[in-house]
Formats: sequence, C-alpha cells, structure tokens
Amino acid sequence: MLVITRREGEEVVIGDPRNPIGVVRIASIKGERVRVAFDFPREVSIHRREIADQIADEEPAAIAGSIKPAYVEA
Repeated sequence: MLVITRREGEEVVIGDPRNPIGVVRIASIKGERVRVAFDFPREVSIHRREIADQIADEEPAAIAGSIKPAYVEA
C-alpha cells in the first residue's frame, strides 16, 4: 500500500503519467472531513468500501454454465 500526503487541490495520477488511467484530487478539507474527486473513464467502477463489500457478497446474476436450454419436445 502506498500512503502519501496531499494538500487541498493536489492530485495523484494513476497509471502511466503520459496516458493516465485516472486522477485522484483532494477537492477540499474541512476539519476531519476530506472530499476526494475521482476522474476516471466511465468503464472504471469506483465504489466506497462498504458498497464494494455488498456487491462482492451478492450472488452473481448469471453463473457461467448455469443457464439451462429450453425444453424441446421430440
């Protein structure tokens, strides 16, 4: 895990600096609250930990090989 210190308005570039995957910016700091802005393509999912855990715990909608063909009379 990488731990760094950033001030309000400063950014962290994720991926190749010439063609980054995305950017994380410290939007504001008020007391003990820090607002973080994520600038990533829509294809990249970003979730709070508690939501990510809920998604991971859910049963997958369709498991490969679990779809049964329709019954066909002979």
